[in-house]
Amino acid sequence: MPASQNIQASIERSSWIRKMFEEGNVRRAKYGAENVFDFSLGNPDLEPPTRFRQVLNELINDPSPRQHAYMPNAGLIETRQAVADYLNKNNRPNFTPDEIVMTVGAGGALNAVLKTILNPGDEVIIPKPYFVEYDFYLDNHQGVPKPVASKDDFSLDFDTISDAVTEKTKAVLIDSPNNPTGKVYQEGELKELAGVLAHYSQKLGEPIYLISDEPYRKIIYDGISVPSIFDLYDESFVVTSFSKDLSLPGERIGYAAANPEMSDKKMIIAGMVLSNRILGYVNAPALMQRAIKFLLEESVDISVYQKRRDKLCDALASLEYDFVRPGGAFYLFPRTPIEDDVAFVAALREENILTVPGRGFGGPGHFRIAYCVSEDVIDRALPGFGKVMKKMKPGR
Repeated sequence: MPASQNIQASIERSSWIRKMFEEGNVRRAKYGAENVFDFSLGNPDLEPPTRFRQVLNELINDPSPRQHAYMPNAGLIETRQAVADYLNKNNRPNFTPDEIVMTVGAGGALNAVLKTILNPGDEVIIPKPYFVEYDFYLDNHQGVPKPVASKDDFSLDFDTISDAVTEKTKAVLIDSPNNPTGKVYQEGELKELAGVLAHYSQKLGEPIYLISDEPYRKIIYDGISVPSIFDLYDESFVVTSFSKDLSLPGERIGYAAANPEMSDKKMIIAGMVLSNRILGYVNAPALMQRAIKFLLEESVDISVYQKRRDKLCDALASLEYDFVRPGGAFYLFPRTPIEDDVAFVAALREENILTVPGRGFGGPGHFRIAYCVSEDVIDRALPGFGKVMKKMKPGR
């Protein structure tokens, strides 16, 4: 039997990121890995902190029984308590383990939240550009993405958000620090967003939720901070993972947290726990749950990413690339000097530089560079970046 029409259509419009990553494998085989400069995939190249290996060794050698048994679908109580304690250091609301669901990464967390809150046809507003997998997650639960334009510096545009609200609006989904732009929304922006959502929630007679996807929360630069949405808006969720700040993307461990002051919280939490099970996750991996409770204050050395950002930004600016300097994450989202971002990315590919067209994130006319690569890769790629800009920039 052939694949469903829906999945065939999804394959056709699937992530540009993976397409470029697969292109990288072809080119590495043809030209040699040392001659291919792959900026396509946000796959952290830093090793996890030393403390992670220490904790893992201790857990593996722990002879206590039933260390790998089934558990409550929300996760181990001691891990959820540790996460709640951690959140209570950085947020005004008072968290308990009951507001935490341990999940299979941030993707698992977001799917659990969406399945809980969405009715068929409900709409979720997403500022562009954004991580395009959100579209597929919404499709999983018969939700409808409503992408809206952001301002030129990628800050929130409240006019476009307000214009997108309908009687079917169920949530606004943000990502800060943002993939693909590295934008960090500041407190003033989030306060204004909270005011917009509160206004329309009252008008519609039911809450419009704010969901913040925050796997890059600790990867920030220049002394800026990521504000707490929990302090600003009661009807809010955070979904996150330890994939980026601990360099553990393959371990698939994260959590969803619901604001303790959310209305109808008891039913929402019950829905998230049930969704975690019936989506097929059952529970987050036991070994990683046991490890994470000891690692909540840890991270990789963020200064390494900042140094790479500065090197890349300074070099590309000297080559006349136009971009907004990112405040966090490990992505740069420059404008392309020609309208066709796919053509520009193709020209870079001929120099064995692999990036991702901006239209893959709802941001045509841009392209994404993932600089979670060594400085040597950046240095050796720069002549190619210069060559392509010289060739493609109008008027040259």
